[in-house]
Amino acid sequence: MPWPVDNTKLDRVRSLMKAQGLSALVCRAPDNVLYLTNYWCMKGYDAVIFPREGEPTLIALEPQQADAERNSWTKDILYFKGYDERDPRPPQFRAWDRAYEVLKRRGLTDKVALELNMGTQSADRMVGEPTTFMMSYFESFKNFCGEVVDATSLLNEARSIKTNQEVERMRLANELAALAMDYTREHMRPGMKESEVGAMYEGFVHGIGVGYKHKVEMARAFTLVWSGKGIATFTATSDRPIQKDEPTLFEIWVCVDGYWTDLTKNACPGELKPEYHKLLDLLLKVFDDAVSFARQGASFPELDKLVRARIAEGGYPGQPSHPVCHGVGARAHEWPYAHQAGTGTIKKGMVLAIEPGIYWPGGGGLRLEDNFLITETGNEKLCTDPDDFRLAKHHQESKTENRELRTENS
Repeated sequence: MPWPVDNTKLDRVRSLMKAQGLSALVCRAPDNVLYLTNYWCMKGYDAVIFPREGEPTLIALEPQQADAERNSWTKDILYFKGYDERDPRPPQFRAWDRAYEVLKRRGLTDKVALELNMGTQSADRMVGEPTTFMMSYFESFKNFCGEVVDATSLLNEARSIKTNQEVERMRLANELAALAMDYTREHMRPGMKESEVGAMYEGFVHGIGVGYKHKVEMARAFTLVWSGKGIATFTATSDRPIQKDEPTLFEIWVCVDGYWTDLTKNACPGELKPEYHKLLDLLLKVFDDAVSFARQGASFPELDKLVRARIAEGGYPGQPSHPVCHGVGARAHEWPYAHQAGTGTIKKGMVLAIEPGIYWPGGGGLRLEDNFLITETGNEKLCTDPDDFRLAKHHQESKTENRELRTENS
């Protein structure tokens, strides 16, 4: 989807480059290429040369010429073959050759920053395979660059503050996530397999998301679905049946043209058991305290301590076993992360996933998670789906009753 050039973020990157005396960034991670050019590659072969001054050069896979020319902010695009009958090397080697040529031709070899530390998985547009780098790629730049440094901290700092355009793109992803949750709650039934319900959610996002509001070119969802005693953490969706009177937890990642959500939503088709009402009330209180704390100027370490202390006070010390807050943007999990032994301050413009969770020994439990834009006065929840899923159930029942009434009257 063509978007106007987001000069706010590009100027921020160049300001950071100037402070570090960088001649150019060379980025291959698909999310960083997207961030700097608006081009989201199908495979992780492509690259961008982003100079401190002047037009960036995009190096794109030849079969993606139409995509690159439609979406890229830079018009300086060089192409490389996916298959070359004279060259048995994998395609990315030909992309590297073009990158070397550009740096030398444009005199950008004094001090070059590469992604020496990926940090997390980086997904291309096909999404099934993360992009990884070879040692030979990093080592090759030392042959002709005066100095090679790591670009990771610079890109982390730049990307942590979202521009208005980035927030708009993330709103689209959150809208689709909420619509899909409405659809799935309405159509899931006790006894269905967890995997069936996950496929229902993912299929809805892909089906209505492509072309959504004439603003979305590609929309995909990825879910982990656990029901009843299947609720845990770091486990896979299975063929367990959906439980009637226990929650089904949805770990949700919706991606819209390279911008992500990271959400956890819950549903219960029947009457929630008393022990889950009690657990949900506790977790909502913890969640509300964390959201209230997450304001401009607040401490990331103190946020982590707060969440874990409140959970311990509720009778669950040591929970959860995963981070309780991190950034979201062109990756579902990106810097910054809240950790009691770390550092850092919450800043206006960040989008944070806040996700307290409590898991019972032997299976079962709950997690709540939403994405929040940090504003001047507090924060804004980006997904309209309620975190108290009891409210969502009543809303769904009301919609069904109204639809049935209209059918009877007709």
